[in-house]
Amino acid sequence: MTTALTTLVASDLDRTLIYSAAALGLTMPDAEAPRLLCVETYQHKPLSYMTETAAALLTELPRHAVFVPATTRTREQYQRIRLPGPPARYAICANGGHLLVDGVSDPDWRRTVAARLADECASLDEVRTHLLAAADPAWLLKERVAEDLFAYLVVERALMPDGWMKELAAWAAPRGWAVSLQGRKVYAVPQPLTKSAAVREVARRTGADQVLAAGDSLLDADLLLAADRGWRPGHGELAEAGWNAGHVEALEERGVAAGEEILRRFSSAVPPNPA
Repeated sequence: MTTALTTLVASDLDRTLIYSAAALGLTMPDAEAPRLLCVETYQHKPLSYMTETAAALLTELPRHAVFVPATTRTREQYQRIRLPGPPARYAICANGGHLLVDGVSDPDWRRTVAARLADECASLDEVRTHLLAAADPAWLLKERVAEDLFAYLVVERALMPDGWMKELAAWAAPRGWAVSLQGRKVYAVPQPLTKSAAVREVARRTGADQVLAAGDSLLDADLLLAADRGWRPGHGELAEAGWNAGHVEALEERGVAAGEEILRRFSSAVPPNPA
């Protein structure tokens, strides 16, 4: 008898599987644009989309693999999303700070994360103070804290001076923090707070034999490196940086078409169930 292999599929969401209107990248003639499914509303307005083909692929995927959304979003932001298919048993929020099991944050995982951050990183208050002191009100729009775990700024990106992010990264690294620029948001995240650590815990609990992953930002690099196979779209921080790894395929597709192609790759890479 052939034993079925368990595949875990961990994917970033924003600009990897789901896309805002501004990120769709619909460069084709209007009459040739794909049909879109809205998967998130915010303040009574549609916010995020995927193609209907991508939705069909995602609906089918959990029949053959353990699908785990892995996002930097807070739990509240994640719970606005209505992905097609059955609800994910496991989901990773706050860049690994929360491991949701059937929609509820796992308390043991939360304690593990809190202990690591206390031991290895400067405090959130110290980092927030520096962020606000270093940012110029001319281009700083908002400052936010996510789940009491990390901080981010909403900025007018075109007005940010060259080299500011590099200076911020040089300040943050010795204090155990990493920084990332995604769209209009500057993230400051503790280095031990990673999607890959939470994915390894889900893999342990599910007995996964292989892990597939996808993501577009520098905060997804650890997730991709920890996977057996991975994909990144032709847009995003990783693409802009020319980031590569031997087992990670850089796709040519950009925008919502990349999300559809990533789901095709996931589906093709999941081993068929034995007869």
